[in-house]
Amino acid sequence: NKRSSILLSNSEHNGLSNVRVSPDSRHIHIILQKPEVGLVTFDKFERPLPVQNQKKLDLIRGAAVAAVVYENGKAEFWRFQDCKVGWHLLQTSDLCNSPQAKVVSVCASSHLLIWCEERPPSESSSASPPLRNNLRFCVCRRDYEVEEGAVILGGVKITLHSSPKFAVLCSGECVHLLPDVEAKTQSSISKFLFTWSPHRDTFTVNTTCNNTPVKLVSARESDFKRLVTDCVGYLSILEPPEIQSFAPTGCGGLLLLLSTGWICLLQKDGILRRVYKLAENCFIQHRGPTSLCIFKDTLALIIEEKLYLIDLNCGRELEKIVQTPHLLSESGLFMAVNKETECKDCSSKRKLSGSSAVNRAHSGALLVEAVFEEACKYYQQRSLSSTQLTVEALKKGGRFQAPISLASILRNYLSSTSDKLMCSLESELRALVSLEEVKGCLVKGGAKEVESMCYTLVEKEVARLLSISDLDKDSLSYLNSVFSIFPCQAWKAVQVALQLHYNGEGSLSSKAPPDMWKCVLTRAGASSSPAVLPVFELLCQSVLHFQPSWLPKFLQLAQQQQGSAGLGLPLNHVPLYKRALCILSSSSPDRNQHQDIEVELLLVSGRPNAVLQALRILMGKQQWEKVMQVAQEFCKQGPLLNKEIFTTLLCEVAHHRDLDSYLDLLWALCPEDFTVTTILNLVLQNLPSPNSPAIPSSFYTSCPPQLTIGLLKPLLRKVLQRETKPSQRYADILQSPSYPPPALPRHPTDQSRDPSVPTTPPAETHAAESTHTDLQRSRGALPANPVGSA
Repeated sequence: NKRSSILLSNSEHNGLSNVRVSPDSRHIHIILQKPEVGLVTFDKFERPLPVQNQKKLDLIRGAAVAAVVYENGKAEFWRFQDCKVGWHLLQTSDLCNSPQAKVVSVCASSHLLIWCEERPPSESSSASPPLRNNLRFCVCRRDYEVEEGAVILGGVKITLHSSPKFAVLCSGECVHLLPDVEAKTQSSISKFLFTWSPHRDTFTVNTTCNNTPVKLVSARESDFKRLVTDCVGYLSILEPPEIQSFAPTGCGGLLLLLSTGWICLLQKDGILRRVYKLAENCFIQHRGPTSLCIFKDTLALIIEEKLYLIDLNCGRELEKIVQTPHLLSESGLFMAVNKETECKDCSSKRKLSGSSAVNRAHSGALLVEAVFEEACKYYQQRSLSSTQLTVEALKKGGRFQAPISLASILRNYLSSTSDKLMCSLESELRALVSLEEVKGCLVKGGAKEVESMCYTLVEKEVARLLSISDLDKDSLSYLNSVFSIFPCQAWKAVQVALQLHYNGEGSLSSKAPPDMWKCVLTRAGASSSPAVLPVFELLCQSVLHFQPSWLPKFLQLAQQQQGSAGLGLPLNHVPLYKRALCILSSSSPDRNQHQDIEVELLLVSGRPNAVLQALRILMGKQQWEKVMQVAQEFCKQGPLLNKEIFTTLLCEVAHHRDLDSYLDLLWALCPEDFTVTTILNLVLQNLPSPNSPAIPSSFYTSCPPQLTIGLLKPLLRKVLQRETKPSQRYADILQSPSYPPPALPRHPTDQSRDPSVPTTPPAETHAAESTHTDLQRSRGALPANPVGSA
């Protein structure tokens, strides 16, 4: 009950290029190029039921309809009918609006046809010629509906325009847009992959180097350049692995085989989950085609003529079959075989079977894999970790702890074929000998020798763990325990591993490689348990304990390394200074104990909010000289921070007289866009209210909180002189005495009762009273318009 017919001619490559199974599993479509280019279908016929109306029968069964789309935009719609024995053409339509469009990829999803087409580059575009040539594609869609004798197509709608070349792929309700790795596009552009949800009308932007989505945006924005503008700079420093092969999961997800050898599952929520890691020697040496397929919770991978069956939930390899199957479905595994080459292969296999040397080499390779695979299973069953243990990790990660047991296995299989195993075991056997030497020293040695041995072991372990760029939870927990049990030795080991050097000029330097700093700064392996600290927090805790004054310098060094190493940190990562402050606050319940270090950490961060926070702490401690030093240093960083700092200090001047000796320095920091009106408004709004409760005298160190025009006159004169249209509005202020008038008494007094009180000249008394009264009466805000336009 199977027939075949050629339906399509549009491909140029050699060999089997594409195999698809219909949703009802009754039809297998294969695009062939030899011996004749076309589409071959394998169809399962069913015996027709005795129904009088055949059209009604087709509607009840949901007869299969196939859309065959050509490169020039032509689309043929075919329907399969059992009664008419095969496929019959329903209609031919033009899919694209433009006759110059070229279809490069197409898929269908829930009454939608989605395709990526290439359009001629627009000469009117403002983009540069290379960018304009790369972004000459667009992703389009059309609604369709199948009726009795025709297919009704809706209008063309653009989902994404001015985009690079994408491969469109449907999976459940999602449509995935994958970059074309062979196209010569800009590197940053080819690092994106999109997931479009038609039902939610959203785009999810992903990369293969991030486990979480880069961004989630509304699909109403259909311009590719606008969607990725804020991400291009972030991705320009990353090198995400290329996509070697892919396959839909059918429920919205997408399987990806990456150039690193990892098989990952891109879930419909945008999370990229690692599933299985291929052996390096297997993946690097392989250059042929690969194929991925999934059925329920089982993943099938074909590479190097081997079929790998993998549990999708835990990443465990279920079985490895040496054959070339191509399809996995409910009915079983289907294998595509060339009958001509099959006979030649059988004869060659019979010839090879007589060669004992080949058999020994093959059995030796199998022995190598079998021993390490059994060791993996042994450790995985007894491990409390949820991390999947692989043969590569066992060989290179120093985790193989039973070389003696393996040696006993080899004793039964000793032959010339065991050389590969002995090479793999060489480093482990050396580690075993070294461990035995350490045991002997600990048992026989004195206190100094034991201490020296502990330091050596801790130094090696810290260096080994910090050299792991992707630290897992177990390794991070182990590193925390090392710092807890051997704090002093661990602190010395960190200085050696990071090659920390204090140059005597108030800064630290490091010659450690970028990969080690990546391990320090990222939150890899971070645990939800507060007892297990990330590496950076762990090192900050050690620095604070043994060398507290180094903590701000260590933060400064870490920030420099973070910028120079180009670490691929997530967009919502916590700044390093906040992570260091968390360690500082948790070290002592008394905040005042480390407040000087807190101020230094805030200032070293260089962030505006942190600088203002440090300034407020210094003002609260009345360290006015330090306050002015900070203000002079950070006002140079930018006009916005300059405005915030000057405003804060001017409001402080309005409250008390402790800053009188620094007023000349403060007036020099006045922003260029400040006017007299702005200054007076700030002063008036921050003057102490006469009805406010009395301020304790111990709060101020010199004078009572009283501000006069005489103190502000140098600032006001400076502001008036730089205005383009000087105003006479405040001329009377500039004519006031240059010296500040004496402070007025808080309550009226009779001077005749106290002859020691000096008599104030009437004119000066009148001027002082009028000046102070004007400030008190003018407490309401002045108009905000510039003085020059008054």
